[in-house]
Amino acid sequence: QVHLVESGGGLVQAGGSLRLSCAASGRTFYAMGWFRQAPGKEREFVAAINWGGALTYYADSVRGRFTISRDNAKNTAHLQMNSLKPEDTAVYYCAARTGPISRDEYDSWGQGTQVTVSS
Repeated sequence: QVHLVESGGGLVQAGGSLRLSCAASGRTFYAMGWFRQAPGKEREFVAAINWGGALTYYADSVRGRFTISRDNAKNTAHLQMNSLKPEDTAVYYCAARTGPISRDEYDSWGQGTQVTVSS
């Protein structure tokens, strides 16, 4: 498995930006994803990126506002979140999986970081 630690969450006003980071250690050649879970709701897919960084997936709700990236030399992944909305408020989780990019079936998870967007 991959050990993952998220950072960069916080409180921001609607329309603002935040950049989440995920530091990884352990195995290599893994796809990475970001998920989020709002209070009272199920965890949902946000974005994913393959090992090489050339292929990305996004949820429809964030496409055009969020950008996922990774730096394999530094074993980090990032989620740049722009034009944030109150409905983006959630705990955001970084995840990793061996194999190709996916919107689900991840086997390593971080502890989560809170993102709160005020109106």
